[in-house]
Order: sequence, then C-alpha cells, then structure tokens
Amino acid sequence: MTSRGAGTAFSRKNYRLSTEPEKSKVTGIVNSRLLNDYLHRVFTSADGNQPAAAYRKHLTFQNLQEHLDRLLAEENGSEDGRDQVAEGRLGPSTVVLDHTSGFEGLLLVDDDLLGVIGHSNFGSIRATTCVYKGKWIYEVLISSQGLMQIGWCTLNCRFNQEEGVGDTPDSYAYDGNRVRKWNVTTTNYGKSWAAGDIVSCLIDLDEGTIAFCLNGISLGTAFDNITRGAGMAYFPAISLSFKESVAFNFGSRPLRYPVEGYRPLQDPPLADLVKARKLLGYLKNVIHIGIDVTEGKLVEKETSMWQLQGEPTVLITLAHIFNYFSPLMCKVYLVEDVLMTFLLSILERGGAVEAHPLIQQLLDLMWLLMEEYEVHECLKQLLMSLLRAYRFSPIIPDLGLQIHYLRLTIAVLKHEKSRKYLLSNVLFDVLRSVVFFYIKSPLRVEEAGLQELIPTTWWPNRFTKEGKESKEVKEESAEERLRRRAYERGCQRLKKRIEVVEGLQVQILKLLLNNKDRGGGEASRYIFLNKFRKFLQENASNRGNLTVLCPPEYMVCFLHRLIAALRFFWDGHKAKTPATVSSEEAYVPPQLFYNGKVDYFDLQRLGGLLSHLKKTLKDDLAAKANVLIDPAELQAVTMDDLDEDEESATSAAQRPSAALAIGGALARPGWLSSPTLGRANRFLSTAAVSLMNPRRPLGSLEKIKVRTLSVEQRTEEDIEGSHGNEGLLLGRPPEEPDQPITENSLLEVLDGIVMMYNLSVHQQLGKMVGVSDDVNEYAMALKDTEEKISRCPKRRRDIHEELLKSQKVFSEKLNHLSRRLAWINVTIYSKEKMQDIYWLLRVCIRTIEHGDRTGSLFAFMPEFYLSVAMNSYSALKNYFSPVNSMEELPGYEETLMRLAAILAKHFADSRIVGTDIRDSLMQALASYVCYPHSLRAVERIPEEQRISMMKNLLAPYEQRPWAQTNWILVRLWRGCGFGYRYTRLPHLLKTKPEDASLPSLQKPCPSTLLQQHMADLLRSDRDLAPSFLNSVLNQLNWAFSEFIGMIQEIQQAAERLERNFVDSRQLKVCATCFDLSVSLLRVLEMTVTLAPEIFLDWSRPSSELLLRRLAQLLNQVLNRVTAERNLFDRVVNLRLPGLESVDHYPILVAVTGILVRLLVDTDVQGAERATAVLLADPCFQLRSIQYLLGHAEPSALAAAALTADKRHFSLHTYTEYISAEELAKVEKMLSHLSEESKQAAATTLPTSEEDLCPICYAHPISAIFRPCSHKSCKACINQHLMNNKDCFFCKATITGVDDFTKPANS
Repeated sequence: MTSRGAGTAFSRKNYRLSTEPEKSKVTGIVNSRLLNDYLHRVFTSADGNQPAAAYRKHLTFQNLQEHLDRLLAEENGSEDGRDQVAEGRLGPSTVVLDHTSGFEGLLLVDDDLLGVIGHSNFGSIRATTCVYKGKWIYEVLISSQGLMQIGWCTLNCRFNQEEGVGDTPDSYAYDGNRVRKWNVTTTNYGKSWAAGDIVSCLIDLDEGTIAFCLNGISLGTAFDNITRGAGMAYFPAISLSFKESVAFNFGSRPLRYPVEGYRPLQDPPLADLVKARKLLGYLKNVIHIGIDVTEGKLVEKETSMWQLQGEPTVLITLAHIFNYFSPLMCKVYLVEDVLMTFLLSILERGGAVEAHPLIQQLLDLMWLLMEEYEVHECLKQLLMSLLRAYRFSPIIPDLGLQIHYLRLTIAVLKHEKSRKYLLSNVLFDVLRSVVFFYIKSPLRVEEAGLQELIPTTWWPNRFTKEGKESKEVKEESAEERLRRRAYERGCQRLKKRIEVVEGLQVQILKLLLNNKDRGGGEASRYIFLNKFRKFLQENASNRGNLTVLCPPEYMVCFLHRLIAALRFFWDGHKAKTPATVSSEEAYVPPQLFYNGKVDYFDLQRLGGLLSHLKKTLKDDLAAKANVLIDPAELQAVTMDDLDEDEESATSAAQRPSAALAIGGALARPGWLSSPTLGRANRFLSTAAVSLMNPRRPLGSLEKIKVRTLSVEQRTEEDIEGSHGNEGLLLGRPPEEPDQPITENSLLEVLDGIVMMYNLSVHQQLGKMVGVSDDVNEYAMALKDTEEKISRCPKRRRDIHEELLKSQKVFSEKLNHLSRRLAWINVTIYSKEKMQDIYWLLRVCIRTIEHGDRTGSLFAFMPEFYLSVAMNSYSALKNYFSPVNSMEELPGYEETLMRLAAILAKHFADSRIVGTDIRDSLMQALASYVCYPHSLRAVERIPEEQRISMMKNLLAPYEQRPWAQTNWILVRLWRGCGFGYRYTRLPHLLKTKPEDASLPSLQKPCPSTLLQQHMADLLRSDRDLAPSFLNSVLNQLNWAFSEFIGMIQEIQQAAERLERNFVDSRQLKVCATCFDLSVSLLRVLEMTVTLAPEIFLDWSRPSSELLLRRLAQLLNQVLNRVTAERNLFDRVVNLRLPGLESVDHYPILVAVTGILVRLLVDTDVQGAERATAVLLADPCFQLRSIQYLLGHAEPSALAAAALTADKRHFSLHTYTEYISAEELAKVEKMLSHLSEESKQAAATTLPTSEEDLCPICYAHPISAIFRPCSHKSCKACINQHLMNNKDCFFCKATITGVDDFTKPANS
C-alpha cells in the first residue's frame, strides 16, 4: 500500500468528483450497474433496508456525496435536541477542573484540566459545573492509593490545608484510603481503593442521596437527606494530600462504568457519535463486500484477510467515507468509543497479532486518506485511550483485559509509519509509555479472582522467636505438605498467566528497538534511544521533585522487559556475527564514559565532576585514548562554572519551555499519575540544559575529531559509526581488546538499564519485601495464638472465645496475604527476575574490571556502576530468598569472588574521590566479611590483593572514616577473642532484634588467613605498626572520653526532680561511642594476640611507649567501669531505650582479653615487662582486676548485703560465653598481679616531688632534651614527639633526647 507522499499521491480535495462529463470516465472501471449496486450495498440507510432496485436512485461517484450527506443527516434532527443544556445543570458544557478559583493549596493540574496532583498538605479543587436537580455521575481514576477525599461540595464550602471535601457541612466525600465517608463527622464505609481503580460518584438530587461505586461495584448509599433547595447546587470536588494524584472523567470520554438512570455531567457528542458509527458501518461494508469484475457481481469477502490491492473503485469509495470520518477521529470520545472498539473487535477472534493484517491495512488507509495532522491526533488519542484502558482495567484471573489492550497496542506499533510517529512525538512526550510495561498488584485479592486461582493458601511457620526461619527443619506433616504443594500449583497457574502479559510487553519493546525499519527516515531504535535517554535524564535530574519521577514500581517492570528485549537483540546479533560477545558476557566498554558520545547529565563520576576530570586528565586522554580536549572547551567549562547566568540566545531558545498551570503555580508534571496522561511539563535544571546544549562547539582536535552532540541531534551514524568512524566506541584505550562487542546502540541501552536500576528499582525491590515480612509476623502470631488455645483452661470459656476470634482474624489475614505474596513473588521475585538482576550484577562487575584496567581513565566511570554492583548483590542476597536461593545461580562462587576483589581493591582507591561512594564501598566490604560464604570469597581473591586490602585497613585512622574499617577488622577477629564467640550480648537475649538479618547479628566467622596477613604486615613493616596502633589508641581515648562525658549528662538529667526526657539522638550517640570503644579494644586485643612483639619487644623503637599508652588506657577504662555504685553502674541500671548495648560484659571481657594476652599468654620476659608497666601506671588499682571475678571490697560487700537482690558482676556467671580455661587464666592473672603489686609496694622508695616528671607527675624524670636541656619522663616526651617537635617549656625545636640519671651526690 503506497503512503501519501510516495508514488501516487492523493489529497482529500481530489476525491470530490465534479459533474463534468469527462470525469465520468472514472466509472469505466466497472459498469455503472455494478457500481450502483456496490454503492447501495455499502451505503445502506439507517434502518438497514434497501429500497427495491426500481425505486432506488442510481448512484455514481458524481452524486455519492449528496447521497452520503442525506444519509448522515437522518435522525440528526432528533439528536440535536438532546444536545441542548440539560435541566438541573449549571455551567459550561465542557466540564473541567476550576483552576482559577474554588481551590485551596498548591495543586498541579494537567493540560486538559482533568488530571491533578496534590502539591501541598491537603489541597482541594472543584469542577466548573454544578448540578441542582436530577441524577448525575462522574468517574475518578485513582492513580495513587494515598489520602484523598472525593465527592461533592457546594459553592459555600470553604476549605483550608487541614479541612477538605467532607469536612464542612455541605460537602460529602468518600475516602478509600481510610475506608470511611466524611460529612463533618466520619464513619466506616466502602472498600479500600488501590492505584488503577475507578471510583464512580453518584448524586440523586430527586431523592437526596449520594452513593459511590468502586470499579463498577456499588458500595451502597453513603449519604441520604442531603441539603437541597434554593441556592443549593453541588460541584464535583476532591481534596488530596501531597503527591497523591487522580484524573476526572466528567463525560469527555465514555464512562467506564455507566449507571442506568444517571447522566454524566458532560453530555456525550451524540450527533457526532451517530455519524461516526454510521461511517464505521460503511467502512465495514467496504471490507465485507468485494467486486468480481470478471463475473460482474458483488461477493462477500473474508474480513481478516482484506487488502485494497489498488482497486480504484474501492479506493474512491473509501475516500468519500474518510472525507467525513477523518475530522471525527480527532475527538477523544469518538476515538475511544468508535475506533478503539472496532479495532479491538478485529483482534477478538484470537490468534497471533500477525494473523490480523486488517489493522495494518486500516492504518495504511488512514495515512493515505487523512490529512497528516488528523492522523497524528487520531493516533495520539488512540494510544492514550489504550494506555488508560490498560492501566485502569480491573485485574481478572486470566488478565484478559490487559492482554486485549496490549495486543491492540502491538498491532498499532507494528505499522512502521505509525510506530515512528508515536515514538517521536507521543510515547515518551505526551504520555508515559512505561505504564504499558507495568503489571499492577491487586490489593483486593477476592476481586482479582485469586481465590479461584489459588484456592489453597500456605505459609512457612517454622520460625524462631527472633523471627528468622528456624534452621532445625522439623518434619513437615502430611497435611502441611499437601497444602504447600497445592499452593505452589496455584502459584504456577498464576505465573503462566502473568508470563503471557510479560511476553506481550517484551514484544512492544522489540518493535521499539527495531533497527531495520529505515524506510522513510531513521530506524525506530535510534528514535527510542534518544527518547529513552531523555527519560533517564528527567528521572536523574529531578530526584528531589517526587512528582515528576517515574514511579519505582513501573521502573521495576520496565527494567525486566527491557533486559529481555535487549538480550534478544544482543544474542540475535551474536548469531549473525560469531566474533562478537554473547549477552552472557555483556559489559559497557570504558570509552563510553569519556568520549562524550553518551550524555550522563550531571551525574557524579568516580573522580569527581566531568569538567574537573577533563582538565586534570587531558594528558592521559591524549596518550591512552587518542582523544584531545580542546583548550577552548576547557575555557568554556571554566567560564560556565563562574557565571551560570550568561547564556547564549541559542541555548535559551533550545531550552524546553515549561507551561504554567493555576495562575503561575508550578506546571503539572503530568506523569507520576496522570491517568489522562496529558503532555508533561518537565523542568530541566540549568546544569542539565547546558550539558544537553553545549554553549561552545569543540574546536578541531589534532588526533580525533570529537563532536559533542545533544541527545536530539544524534544520528544512527553517530551511534553505530561507519567507514572508520567508531561511533560510541571512539577512543578505545590500549587495555581494551580490539574485538567487536555488539551493536553500539545496544551498549547504550545496557548503560541505561544500569542507570535505571540505580535510580529507583533497588529501593522498590526492598520495599516490596514488606509483604513477606507481614506474612512471617502473622504466621508467628497465629502459631502463638494456637499454642495459647491448647493451654487455655476449659473453665475459662471467655478467654477461649477471644482466642478463637483472634485465630480467625489471623487466619483470614494470612489467607489474603499469602495470595498477595504469590502475585508479588511472580511479578517481582520470581526466579527469572532474579536471573535478570544477577545478569545485571555480572554486567557491572565486568564493566568495572574493564574500566579499572584503563588506569587513571577509570575516574571517568559514573559512580552508579559501583552502586549497582553493590546494591544488586544485596538485593539477590536479601530480597529474593527464601523463594529463590542465590547459591543456585550459575557461576555464583566466581561472581562472589570477583565482587569481593572489586570491594577489596576500590574501597581505598585514590582514583575514587566521592565520600558517599567510598563509604558505600567500605560498608559493602564490612557486610561482606560478616557472612561465611562471602568472607570465603574474600579469602579466594589473589594473595597480592588480599595483602593490599589488609594494608589499607591498617592505615592510620586519622583523617578518614575509620569506624567501618575498625568494624571490618573486628569481624575478622570475632570468634577468636576472649569471651568473644557471642552473636548477641547476654543481657539482650530475651529481647527480639529489630532485624535478625542485620550483619551485626550474624554468627562469628573469623578469618585466620586474613589475620595472618595482618600479623605479617605489622611485624614486617616497622613504620606501619606504630602509626596504626597510635591512631587506634587515640581514637579509643576519644571514644571512651566522649562516652563518659555523655553518661554524666544522662545521669544528671535522670536525677532531676522535674519530669524530663533525654534526647534520643544523644542516647544513640552515647551508645555508638560505647560500641566504638569496645570494637577498638577488640582490635587492640587482636593486635596483641597476633603480634605481641610490637608491645613487648623493646628493641623496637616504639614498643615501650605503645605498651605504656595501652596500660594507661586500660586502667582508665577499668577504673571507670568497675568502681562500685559508680556512674557507669547507675546508667546501666536505668535501662534506657537506645542504650541497650551498654553493659559491663562487652567492655570488661575486651579489656580482660588484652591483659590475659600480655600477662599470661606470653613468655617470662614479656610478662615481666607488661607487669612492670601496668603496675608503674599511677591509675592502676588491683580492686579493678578483682572486680572481674566478683571479689568485691569489704565496703562494697556491706552495701551488697543491703541490696541482696542485685547480682554482682562476675565473669564466673557467663559460663556459656567464657570457657573454664579462660577463667583459669584470669584467676592466674589476678594472683600474679596481687603478688607483684605487694612486692612493688614493698620495694618502691619514696620519690621527692622535685624528681617527678613535671608533665605527668607519675614517673621519675628520665630524659633530657637537646639543645634546651629541659627534662621529663621518657613516656611523656616520646608521646609528645609523635605529633610535635617543639619543647614543652620553651618551644625550641628538639633535635635529640638523651637518658637522664640523677647524680649520686644530688
């Protein structure tokens, strides 16, 4: 079929045949009798009866127009009367939302004034038309299921940010979020609504009642005896909270659920409707009736296989029909009621879409016989109607409605010219086609028919008290097994039905990604690429403005369908070109990140801002990638940074305009929920626009000429490349293999998929896990209730009845949730979806590995690649189980190891400058070492990388985020330390953790291999150990001092007589300081155990100093924590919420572990040195050591007798946590210190004050400084010289320190 503008061109005026005699030759193709019969058969009268041949007027093309005018005028006289203003209604005949008055709060109104989004606390708006008599109806399409009140109000109602529709005397509303009705007071009413539902609002002013329907099902009369009479007229109205959105249908489109006896507020265009239906009937007749020229008769034809085949008679007949039909097809009501219904009826016969070529023929006719602007408008309205119908169709068991609308969408998009027009101008611009790839989740499983599909429900009920699935799998009973299998069969039935819809959605994307349809301009794929990039830009640039973002639940579905379509084309290309890479090995090559061919907007790169990288790495770009940065561009970037206001006229002209709605308020973004899906008014930041439209073009480069193009300007050649031009792959670094990967356009789609996951998919995957958590909680509650019923005494029938009621409620809720969970598991957490996320993880890993090999150019990679690698692994581990296990995925162990290598290498990578991404890498590594399987993956990475990782972990803690580093070292040690084999602290065992899957609550899994690397590094590197340990000691001093200061404030607040509350944030910080102190002590214990010589081998320059500092801090901690009735004791006994982790046990066993290692588990010389240093510290108190074993002082024993109920702390009480061997070592340490302290007290000579160090007054003077000759003890000067070279007293620079001994004659 030739299109208009190609071959034989017709315009509508050519079809109006004149009566000139020579024009009659046109009818020579068929004889006049046959033509007359044909035209009479096609253009039948309204009653369908044809007059006898003798009385029929002879029809030719000359008088056909007159005949057609007469036919279309029949019955229109009576119809015209019905178009008059109906009694009982006041206002414009076209009903819209009143955006100029009668609203409260900030609202974003759609361009057609029918869609609205709340943009303030509780905004209200009403329609432009009111009713005072009769029965009326309008529909509201719910796009978000939040807080809204929908109904009717009078002109006198005054709303504000707190009171909306239903909160004033003459306003009435239904609220499906809280399932209530409102008229000043509120009562329960109706059902809960969900996004995708349609609410019908009915008012009967003859009877004085108001009612509501949900998806066509009546919710009953909500209000009766409403106020009527003079001056009382009711407007449709709504109040909605922030971000909530709906669209109204007052009658501008056919009502989805009309109610007999009720009229829409806006009358349908009845005259046009009758005319359109007649013309459609004539069109159907043309399709049904064929002309057999050889036999000279009319024949019935099979409609599905109809083709025009260039018959002039049929073509001219169709031209007459379309002369009248075309203008009507620009009206939304007629497109939806007439055209869409007709096209759907063609597909109702079943079979594949390809089996119905009639739709393609009709679209050919439209492009041939309609003016271009008419075809454009018609196609736009058709797609909008299809999208609306798809989105707001109720879920039925076989998903038949959704399948029906998707099949027609595919049929329309199969038409090349229509597809390209819709892709260029409609799919991403006027409406958000992403909705086509979404499968909504039913909130009310009964109406969705899930009870029939999954008649038997089941849920796992093997849970521990902590809410985790019990590892001890009890034998499943026969009844449980039958229920589980029946439930799984139901889930499989549901899965098969949903897969049909998903398959159709993938078909749509395959059409949009077609790159072979180059007839009449650019292939579809390249139009799609540019639109897709703009879509990503909107969602990336407006992360703060929630109303313009694509809802994350849509993004999840879009991501999976796009992956399926991408892999189809990728593997198809691989089949044709075997030298390319298969989709299993897909990755994004590093040159995309720096050659300027793909726009990353203002997204952060690993090395910082793009403008900064271009300046600092321009030499590396030239040397490695053969790309030169023009100095003029660098100058332009610098000037832009300084002055963003100076824009060229060109850039300003190219910037997308933003239309304003509601008298200068923000423009209606039209997307999040606009069911009308009107043209979105999008806002682009200045930075984004300047990136899209470069202010100055690049100068010519000496090596490679680079064109920086905005998304709209790119052509197929710019993307795919040709004749030596590499397109997107320009500037290949030497490290990158010279092997074709796939088509360049697919690489950009892949890059976009990774970005989509980062924008909102990951958050949504985490959010939907909540349903599974609810099932677990209700299952535990039901199990608990059943246990109580079995224990309930028979005489307590009242309790028994209450327990039975509870059991019934929990069972019903579980039945509902288990069916809903089945839906979510199929649509979001199925095995296939898991494999998609796993594939994406592997793509990111390969991309990072390739980028890493480029050296400094790695800095150009966008941060989101690392984020997606970490988040997708987290999702696979935490969100998809227990339905699917990550261990079953192919290549799981290798993938785990490669990700471990990335985390180990890049958490301290100097090429990565962003603090957020560095913190994320650190946290991911910290989480990685908490689980045995991922820790083993870290141990499997190459030895060189393991040692490098440990060296980075042992870097000094100053001037970097050290808490996570310390946590990683602690996790590597946990399970080896003194009394350090616990998962949860002893005093917290009876409480339920908030989340049992937290990394901190995992069982200990120490790594002896990494511990050995740490020991080797500390021993071999003489500078590393002192700097690392000094920083640990400094941080311990700070953390514990902060903790003590805070508990003093908490204690003072608690002792005040007036009622007061301690700030929860202060409690949290206090607990954090305590946890940090404990973890720092554990790292010191780890160091002392693995490499004791760092403290005890005094041939090392810093050993004695480190030992003295350690002893000093340990004594401080012991004294603060062990003193009887002290501050620490009192705060612990308060048991304040937020301070649950603060207790004697964790901190005292950590200190004990260090002391035992220094004093007992070492050689004689080491023990002597440690003992001497510990006893020499003026803060040492033997009673602190005695406290550990419950040996209290006499005064304390007397006090304990008064409070006999209070247990005294003793390590002996923790036999499950501390072994007998460990306790024996503590006893040995206590006896050793007792003996040594007695001897020390006996031999210590009194020292005069003049001989004591003037800095600490704890040790004798033992060092003299050069050149100033001032004196102090060695400990003070050595510690001082680590940070400062100036003398304590005279500030002279110290050049050396000598030993000082007091002369004998002094």
